[in-house]
Amino acid sequence: MENVLRPLIVLGGTVVLTLAVGWLVDRALQRVDARHPETPLWDLLRRCRLPLQLVLGTAVLLASHDRSGLLTAHRDGVTHILALTLIASAAWLVVRVAVAVADASYARYAATQHDRARVRRVRTQVTLIQRVVTAVVGVVAAAAMLLTFPAMRTAGASLLASAGVLGIVAGIAAQSTLGNLFAGLQIAFGDMVRLGDTVVVDGEWGTIDEITLTFLTVRTWDDRRITMPVSYFTSKPFENWSRGGAQMTGTVFFHLDHRAPLPEMREKLHDILRECPAWDGRDWGLAVTDTTPSTMQVRALGTAKDADDIWTVRVTVREQLIRWLTEHHPYALPHIATTSAPLPPPVKHPNEPEPELRTGRG
Repeated sequence: MENVLRPLIVLGGTVVLTLAVGWLVDRALQRVDARHPETPLWDLLRRCRLPLQLVLGTAVLLASHDRSGLLTAHRDGVTHILALTLIASAAWLVVRVAVAVADASYARYAATQHDRARVRRVRTQVTLIQRVVTAVVGVVAAAAMLLTFPAMRTAGASLLASAGVLGIVAGIAAQSTLGNLFAGLQIAFGDMVRLGDTVVVDGEWGTIDEITLTFLTVRTWDDRRITMPVSYFTSKPFENWSRGGAQMTGTVFFHLDHRAPLPEMREKLHDILRECPAWDGRDWGLAVTDTTPSTMQVRALGTAKDADDIWTVRVTVREQLIRWLTEHHPYALPHIATTSAPLPPPVKHPNEPEPELRTGRG
């Protein structure tokens, strides 16, 4: 009877203990979060309840397994499985805590910082730090789990002895991967490009949607995703329209007849911009920038707070100015000759004799 009750008591006590501790920790974090609503750390830490319970339950079972009499015939195997579970759950708990601390720090910084460019930079750095921490913890946990196998411990000495050669071979084989890894760290901490930046890459205009340690995703204006290795941004030039500030100046070019009414066009441009919500009011203007024998090039410009608004300003100015010229000044639009020009009259030379007139005979 004792051989049956003891394992049941150990298992039942472990389940009750882990549930009780998890509930108490969750209640404590909930109360602290209610007292300190200015920081989201305590609410984020509540997500660690499940890995905490798993770590606690596995540790209790591992400590009491020898005295519980549970599966005594397979004691070594059960102990090994519990050790592997404890390492994996501990790594899960560490990753959850690190992510919670990083997210809470970013949330507090974003709430007090009014510079959106700095907020995007910190967000990029926090995201990559989380990925690095997750990768490092995962590698360490995998190594610790492998070392629990006797065969791996025996092979450890030979692996360490050949680590130099293996490192050289792995470095050559994974040269591009390692290059992308270091390029990702350079992008994150060198402030070259950030999440939410508006960029032009290979003629494609879009927004940085995701940055990882090896690749970067650009979301184009038509919701396509362009995935590129991060090493591209450290080795080739690209346009970053959000660098140094999101404010932009947009231009619209018109090819018009030389008789176009420029003063009236300036007044109409100002009226169009005043009625456009995307115009930020910083600057505007209209000037002749070039001329050809048949047309002249007129440039209209306006300003906006970011790349999305400057697109709206440009299309609004282009559409309404062309419609206004068509309705009120159609002569200002460029014309294309579709008929042949008349030939000039023949030029008579002063010494040229008059042609003789011949008459026919009847």
